[in-house]
Amino acid sequence: MEKTKLLTIAVIGLLLLNLATLGFLFLNGPKGHRPPMDGMHGRQKPREIIIEKLHFDIAQQKEYDRIIQWHQGEIRKLDQNIRQTKNELYSQLMQPEVNAKTKDSLIAVLNSYQKQIEQTHFKHFEDIKKLCHPNQREDFNDLTEELARIFAPKPHGPRHE
Repeated sequence: MEKTKLLTIAVIGLLLLNLATLGFLFLNGPKGHRPPMDGMHGRQKPREIIIEKLHFDIAQQKEYDRIIQWHQGEIRKLDQNIRQTKNELYSQLMQPEVNAKTKDSLIAVLNSYQKQIEQTHFKHFEDIKKLCHPNQREDFNDLTEELARIFAPKPHGPRHE
């Protein structure tokens, strides 16, 4: 009976800890994947850089804004799934012995989400390419050489390991 009570208390404690962690991550997590850019474009946001470089007209800008909304929504969902899965993964460390099968399964899920993120990014740029008129395709090709720099995550401070 005493072991059952202890186990129940431990499960409730872990559940509360997970909920608190999720709440903390939700409230203090990353604010997005698109920081303002420094360099030759000053402090322009990626949206402004793309509109400028591709010379989008008003109709293209409206469609581009729709594409951005879809992209951000998909990435937000995937980021949330990653955070939840990482919480499950790292909660394995609280176990007396980590279940290798569970750990490997959760890491495989994280890999799948990361793959989906890259596929979503790629589709986003395919959609942008489709917006371009034939006379804008060369500008788009030039832009593709800068995409990694424009959309690179903001560097973080020193890491503590």
